[in-house]
Amino acid sequence: MKISVNGLAYHVEVCGKGEPLLLLHGFTGSSGTWLPFCEKWGRHSMLICPDLPGHGNTESPDEPVRYSMENTIEDLCAILDKLEVERANVLGYSMGGRIALGFASARPGRVGKLVLESSSPGLDTEEERINRRMKDSELANFIKEQGIEAFVDYWQDIPLFKSLQEMPEPIRKGTRAQRLTNSPVGLANSLLGIGTGAQPSYWDSLHSLDADVMLLAGELDEKFIGIAEKVSQRLKSSRIEIIEGTGHAIHVENPEKFGTIVSGFLTHT
Repeated sequence: MKISVNGLAYHVEVCGKGEPLLLLHGFTGSSGTWLPFCEKWGRHSMLICPDLPGHGNTESPDEPVRYSMENTIEDLCAILDKLEVERANVLGYSMGGRIALGFASARPGRVGKLVLESSSPGLDTEEERINRRMKDSELANFIKEQGIEAFVDYWQDIPLFKSLQEMPEPIRKGTRAQRLTNSPVGLANSLLGIGTGAQPSYWDSLHSLDADVMLLAGELDEKFIGIAEKVSQRLKSSRIEIIEGTGHAIHVENPEKFGTIVSGFLTHT
């Protein structure tokens, strides 16, 4: 369905019945990331799956500031309002996990449980953020100048997705095909507006989160295992699950295990 909020038309997939579950995909992803879990999670949750700005079938504004964390959080609140949802569990993957943390920090009353897959609270120092913004600006220019296909070829071969590249060919082809459907302007502006260097750091606000949090990381993703361990130390209520034989994209590399763990966390009181 189309939901227009704050002057931007979002594409949102909704399925299942039960407690609302807001699902936020990663960079180059879309709402389609979560549709394979509709049958399993839809037995206990109403899945709300937006295409984030610049992704999928949501609009791609020309101004990077429209993609900012603050604006995206306001949009997500407005989407929940339009669906008459006051409070939702939230699951975010990678970029979506950063947004999920931002959402929980800014609007704690609207978040029940929080699931963070391969996610980070951002960068801790201004120097790190400046360096990352420079790199993201270079990558945004690459997308604009070389086009979406050249970028996807580059992106799928970065070390972060090494284990994903070792998956069976149909999975690799499906992931590539989905990434190619995105707007080059949208992806470039997403990097500039809500990239890790552009967003606020949430490290110092972790201790104030009251949500029950599950942190998921792949066994082969050492960087994000380390981040999950550091994040867990600052949270009031959290658990870490390390998924054997997977890397960054756990939901793609072992969807059965991923779906079962998330379902158990959401339904356990």
